[in-house]
Amino acid sequence: MYEFQKHLDAAQRELLLAQKRLRAEIAAYPVPISGCDVQFNHLLAQRAKICQAIEALNADIFVPTSRQPMHPHELSPQ
Repeated sequence: MYEFQKHLDAAQRELLLAQKRLRAEIAAYPVPISGCDVQFNHLLAQRAKICQAIEALNADIFVPTSRQPMHPHELSPQ
């Protein structure tokens, strides 16, 4: 395993733990008045940020190198 992979794995574990704790906090939160509860809206925003971070860690990123052509849609017709 690459040295950096253990750090990515640790980041993913921490994000999943944060996601679990945040879900529990949201589930236990008293019923808010829609759109008027600043703290609840903040929790929802944090949930979205965590989900985006997890998705980013799981995404396959294409990085063209001198050995790989660009994506087909980026190549000009000859």
